[in-house]
Amino acid sequence: MDHSRRLMGQLILTNATIFTGEAVLTNHALWLEAGKIRAVLPAGELPENIPTHDTHGAWLVPGFIDFQLYGGSTGFLTQDGNVESLINTYETHRLDGTTTIVPTVYSTTKARILTAVQAIRDYWADERQGVAGLHVEGPFINPVKRGAHSAAMVRPPSHEELSELIEKGQGVIKVMTIAPECFDDALLDLLKTTGWAISAGHTNASAAQLNAYFDKGFALATHLYNAMRPLESRELGVVGTIFDRTDVHASIIVDGYHCDYGALRIAKRLLGERLFLISDATFAKYQGTRFEFEGFTINYDGERFLNDDGLLAGSCITLLDAVRNCIQKAGIAPDEAFRMASAYPARQLGMEKQLGYLKAGYAANVVALTPDLHVQEVWTTV
Repeated sequence: MDHSRRLMGQLILTNATIFTGEAVLTNHALWLEAGKIRAVLPAGELPENIPTHDTHGAWLVPGFIDFQLYGGSTGFLTQDGNVESLINTYETHRLDGTTTIVPTVYSTTKARILTAVQAIRDYWADERQGVAGLHVEGPFINPVKRGAHSAAMVRPPSHEELSELIEKGQGVIKVMTIAPECFDDALLDLLKTTGWAISAGHTNASAAQLNAYFDKGFALATHLYNAMRPLESRELGVVGTIFDRTDVHASIIVDGYHCDYGALRIAKRLLGERLFLISDATFAKYQGTRFEFEGFTINYDGERFLNDDGLLAGSCITLLDAVRNCIQKAGIAPDEAFRMASAYPARQLGMEKQLGYLKAGYAANVVALTPDLHVQEVWTTV
């Protein structure tokens, strides 16, 4: 059922526990006006003549922000490359409280990456909300750690291809996942000029290689633990190097399959606010059993996606599932789990002054959750 609402006028949400992104407030109300949050105010100080809405004791939390996802119930951007696919992906995830997405293309042809760029431009041209930009994951990754990416699509980076992506992706591409050991200094310097969030992922780098990369000012890693060189006693690898540094942020997939909940707790203790959630959803609310495109295959057993080699091929969750798993299965406090799905990814996108908080002036992207963490209603900007 679609519980989403697009806010047109004014509304005050009452009888809720409000998580502002910084604090948990009771006996307060949330005043929404013209697509923005006007105020968080004590319940006894409500203005007259403004419509109110009783949330019946719900949590009110900032809309979730998904930094990495590939499709919705049917749409799959890498294959479809059109606005309809983006609409389906956004609407599917919004049902579970994700109000901002960064659609992702995995290792594919340059032409398909540029088609996805144009699709987002077309989506924005219709003044649609909810899509923050494009995440390009690959194709410049290490074949040894390609995971479910098609071997035929993974390739070394070139100055020519990167330069064209930078030129034609200007203003649209916001994130790129690369294997740093596949790049020379000149190409890394080129990426530094983009303003994109450059993330280490699908990488077999040694600690020395990765430290040299992070020392250049890059500070992000893609889906911690997965498709990266593990921690060993004599070689920190990628996982150990991320743990050993104090300046690196990392996304993590909390679906119960990509990492053990104990591994999540360890990462959370070490990284603190530098760890944030992604869904990595190939599809969500998927009704099929198999998908195949450009050598990328998935088989769906109702709980996970596996390729024909038995490897995990993305997830089938939404960020709400990840938040619930953090709270109910890993013992992470609710307010911190909410931050991992909102404030922290907003910061990675450079949008922490607009999204990720319920504060005056911020976008009115608000999720009402029942006490057992199911969606009651979702409000989004017009």
